[in-house]
Amino acid sequence: MNISVIGGGAWGTTLAQALADNKHQVLIRDINPEFVKKINDDHLHPFFDKVIPSSIKATLNIDEALDFSNVLILCVPTKFMRGVLTEIAPKLKEKKLFVNVSKGIEPDTSKRVSEIVNEVINKESLTGYVALSGPSHAEELIDRKITSLVAASIDEGLAIEVQNLFANEKYLRVYTSNDVIGVETGGAMKNAIAIVSGIGFGMGLGENARAMLITRGIKEIVSIVTALGGSMETAYGLSGIGDLIVTASSFNSRNFQCGKRIGEGLSVDEAVGASAQTVEGIRAIIAGYEISQKYNLELPIIETAYMLVSGKLTAKEALEKLMSRSLKKERYW
Repeated sequence: MNISVIGGGAWGTTLAQALADNKHQVLIRDINPEFVKKINDDHLHPFFDKVIPSSIKATLNIDEALDFSNVLILCVPTKFMRGVLTEIAPKLKEKKLFVNVSKGIEPDTSKRVSEIVNEVINKESLTGYVALSGPSHAEELIDRKITSLVAASIDEGLAIEVQNLFANEKYLRVYTSNDVIGVETGGAMKNAIAIVSGIGFGMGLGENARAMLITRGIKEIVSIVTALGGSMETAYGLSGIGDLIVTASSFNSRNFQCGKRIGEGLSVDEAVGASAQTVEGIRAIIAGYEISQKYNLELPIIETAYMLVSGKLTAKEALEKLMSRSLKKERYW
């Protein structure tokens, strides 16, 4: 099958390799001429400089990518998603299946990608929507290390279709779900807790503290997912707790690394600017705080992190605020 990947960065090109391994023809559209040249001429991953299948092609031309396939893999930072979809919408000549693999919340609106797609793409041009998410570092999947993802859609048939596109018996296992809200929200909010985990590490708090922040962070992710209408079961699955584990405890995580820099003393802007890839966690912290206010949720980690990233608390003051909270019974429901 022909498949178009919109966004040829670290994750987009890595997923393109997985699709090529499954004998699909893949065309990547990216706006970076150097990325396109590297893929086409050198057959190298633009971030990792590793050889990728020569069958993978790349283009700067969005029309070429849209004409190539009726399956579009959306792999651009969430803050650019609406702009890309707005560019795509008037060019669509036939229905497309949109598969989002980006994990984030839109700035200013706090909307999930499925909501953006439904707002921007006419129903007449939309076969359906699938969110593909889970615990997955591109640095490992590009080496074909065993990974598992979840394909979520309100249309079970489309979820199964995407499951079959990506699943590979040697290294990539894909499950299905009908809980788009839960999968998207878990994938976005784990970035917020990963930032916090990194801050703790940067401050030298140790493994005990990291375990506490991750475990209590799970509770806050579950609260947000269920408040928005997602399932608790999803939040405790691959796209929630699974993704949190890999993102909040790994040096491969850009969000963990960003938090680590903040904990070491850099400003938020400096920490974000030091990353070569998009850091979604800062926006997720802000969105989590906004959700807590809207739904009257008790999210002490998210709320304290919001005060830190908005400049109202230092990292030391944020830690003191969390530790001085009144003692209570542990609950996870």
